[in-house]
Amino acid sequence: MIEVPVIECVAGHGIRGDRYFNFKDNYKGQITFFSLDVFDELCAALALCNCSAAAARRNVITRGVDLNKCIGKEFEVQGVRLYGTEESAPCYWMDRAFAPGAKDFLKGNGGLRARILTDGKLRSTALVSSAVA
Repeated sequence: MIEVPVIECVAGHGIRGDRYFNFKDNYKGQITFFSLDVFDELCAALALCNCSAAAARRNVITRGVDLNKCIGKEFEVQGVRLYGTEESAPCYWMDRAFAPGAKDFLKGNGGLRARILTDGKLRSTALVSSAVA
C-alpha cells in the first residue's frame, strides 16, 4: 500500500498501477472507497490511536459522503464518472489491520466498490492521500 497524490482512472480497467488493474472484464471493484467518518467512529469504538484509514486497503478515502447511498447508482468525483456496484465488505483482515472487533464493527460500512465509467484523474484534496493497493 502506498499513498499517492493523484490516481489515474481508466474506464473499464481500474486504476493504473493498482493490483486489480485489468483484473477481469466488468470487474465490480475497479476502484474502492472508504469513509474517514466511519474510520473515526471505528477508532472511537475500539479506542484506536496511531493507525491510518489506509489500513482498510481501499483506493480512495472520503469524508462527508454516505457511500452506501452510491450503491446501484452512477456518480461523479472530480469529473470521473463511476457506478457503485456493492459494499466493499469487511473481511478478517480488518481485525488484523485495526484491532479485533473491526470486521464486525464495519459490517454495512466497509466501503464502496465501483466501476470506472470514464477516464480521468482523481487528486487528493486532504491530508490523507488517495491510496493504491
